[in-house]
Amino acid sequence: MEKVGHIASDIGEYIRQQRNTAKISLRQLSKLAGVSNPYLSQIERGVRKPSAEILQQIARGLRISAEALYVQAGILDLPDGGPVTDAIRADTELTERQKQVLLDVYESFRRENNHTPDLPEKESEDHAEHEDR
Repeated sequence: MEKVGHIASDIGEYIRQQRNTAKISLRQLSKLAGVSNPYLSQIERGVRKPSAEILQQIARGLRISAEALYVQAGILDLPDGGPVTDAIRADTELTERQKQVLLDVYESFRRENNHTPDLPEKESEDHAEHEDR
């Protein structure tokens, strides 16, 4: 079989990395995801390009976000970020689940700060002095 392209091999390699990081065998992931063992093997080798539905099943089996697989497969564009979100996404020592949790916490802090009115300058200075004690 001829490879179906660079994207298929990229997503296959990514799935293999995630599976190895999770210490799950191909057979175990196949069972968890409800995908046949030969088909999953072909995906990992870049021979087949999985559909969004299959990627969702694989993500569920790996316990990572389907969005992460969609981005790797070229189905979704990488979400806008910035230096912090880019650094979290690029960290190879974190699992996809850990990255997603960190991104969720970071975004919740940013949303909270955007909705909280700024403290008056005097109150802000008093607050800073209190924290120094």
